[in-house]
Amino acid sequence: MKLDIMNRRTPLERLSCVILELLVARSAQKVLLIRELVFEGGSRERWLKQDIKRFWKAMNIEARKVRGIKAKRPDDLGNKIMVEMTLRTIAAYRALREMGVERACARRLVADIIWDIYSKMLGLYSWPFRLTTRDPSKRISRTIKALLWFPFNAPGAPGYAVKHWEKDGDTFTHFTHCPPHSFVRVVVASGGSEDDLLAFRESWCRYDWPGADILAGDGRRSHYERNKTLSHGDSVCDMCWRGRTDGI
Repeated sequence: MKLDIMNRRTPLERLSCVILELLVARSAQKVLLIRELVFEGGSRERWLKQDIKRFWKAMNIEARKVRGIKAKRPDDLGNKIMVEMTLRTIAAYRALREMGVERACARRLVADIIWDIYSKMLGLYSWPFRLTTRDPSKRISRTIKALLWFPFNAPGAPGYAVKHWEKDGDTFTHFTHCPPHSFVRVVVASGGSEDDLLAFRESWCRYDWPGADILAGDGRRSHYERNKTLSHGDSVCDMCWRGRTDGI
């Protein structure tokens, strides 16, 4: 697969881009080779490796189109990586649609591809804290602090803007600006489709519930709560990460 590398980047940013594209390529192949795809009109089929190559080519074409859209980009490396991941999310969704995959199926496939990457990142970040304590509250607290150092550090708009505090064993992160979400909004306003926002929302905005369970690592569910979401038009993502839960 030929990699689509962004121009005008520092060596570290270029390296990060290459690593990210390799991760996306690996996860896309992993997901798309084991799933039955639903196409417009109701037909179903399973893809082979040559189909994955066609998908990758189509995704790179879509990525170049999206990358050409003028938008305020954050200066921080971690924030930039998250925006690039968002760009790849949109490009993957558009490529699947261009190849005739039905909308709901395309959204599920993209969500699975990016989740494969994101879940491994959460597992890596939380690994040292799962080794050093059995307390799920401490595991979550320490992992969130690490994630807020990189890649979700908050220099403010156009980067992440977040208030972070802890109370009674719970960790709160209220995000009032999210570079990936803002980027998608610009894409839609620049002639894109609301489908782009929906594909983003159904993947990125739904990862935190299972993600919190990974961080806690206690075999339980319901470690996360959120009532408001930026992608739904709210002014904040009011996240609460619960260390202790009665969920199973």
